[in-house]
Amino acid sequence: MLTFEQKLEIITSFPELQRKDVSLGRVNFHYEDSVHEKKTVVYHLHPNGNGFVFAGLLNEASADAKGMVNIRDVEAEQLHQLIARSIASLSGASNESTTHMSTIVDKANYQPSRAEFWRGPGNARLTLLLEDDLWYVYAGKDLEMAFETYDESVQYLLDEQFRRE
Repeated sequence: MLTFEQKLEIITSFPELQRKDVSLGRVNFHYEDSVHEKKTVVYHLHPNGNGFVFAGLLNEASADAKGMVNIRDVEAEQLHQLIARSIASLSGASNESTTHMSTIVDKANYQPSRAEFWRGPGNARLTLLLEDDLWYVYAGKDLEMAFETYDESVQYLLDEQFRRE
């Protein structure tokens, strides 16, 4: 397992990422040139070596329902490649990035989740995500609404003048 310092060295080798210190000694790294609302590439890198990399726009089987991959036990080359692919997906340069429905596998539960991205008034963007048998509508990281069925969630989005990307 890589140490916190080794992971920091790999992450800081990407000059396009900006370091943001957060609580409890944890560190986030943002990609400010993202063409998506999502800007966080590395989330909560902790001094104990735990942390996450955003892979929600990648075909990454180990991503959780929020598109994050745990990097506690990754090797140096794996971490470097994952970060490079994450940045590429957020820049719009990756052929893995999606603007339509994508399948994300939650490794812990082995349940497929579906995420859809919707655009609305004022170019607002919402994410519709199936988690634990409920459909959640997120505005960024904030929960907007929750529904029992897909049809209910889609009707809500249409009523609010949102359209699927």
